[in-house]
Amino acid sequence: MKFLADLFPILLFFASYWLTRDMFIATGVAIAGTLLQVAATWWRHRKVPIMQWVSLGLVVLLGGATILLHDKQFIMWKPTVLYWVMALALLVSDLIGKNGLKLIMGQQLQLPAPIWRKLTWAWVVFFGLMGALNLFVAYRFSEDVWVNFKMFGTLGLMLVFVVAQSLFLAKYVVEEKK
Repeated sequence: MKFLADLFPILLFFASYWLTRDMFIATGVAIAGTLLQVAATWWRHRKVPIMQWVSLGLVVLLGGATILLHDKQFIMWKPTVLYWVMALALLVSDLIGKNGLKLIMGQQLQLPAPIWRKLTWAWVVFFGLMGALNLFVAYRFSEDVWVNFKMFGTLGLMLVFVVAQSLFLAKYVVEEKK
């Protein structure tokens, strides 16, 4: 359910773009959708995860610049900036000795410290490459291709990466005995 809630603004962006073929309308819809997502999260849980705040800040800042300056490049940079912020946060947390992934997932998964580190670095590299790939698609292909890549390409690549991570981690999962 949380996964679908996280996709809400992206789905709205995608649907409004394909209905109107207007990046500026789709950007405005994405801003409104992200605001609604954060408001709903706050209303339900009385707190909002930091990454939702970051995403909201980026979509309002870069989406607002897109609309105000009538320049689509700002919204096209949003996924890259978000990926690189996440990569940087994981990198810095690891370098200062506070593994970010372990802080987030440590309750659900018990792993040796070297494995947490490998997992963190894999995500850092993945997010770094995803940011670069987004820019490659944004600058080398048509707007329609970029919108499809944003919706389906990034989702597909994320799914493949998560499955690969799960296969890597499977040997560390210990089932509880009943």
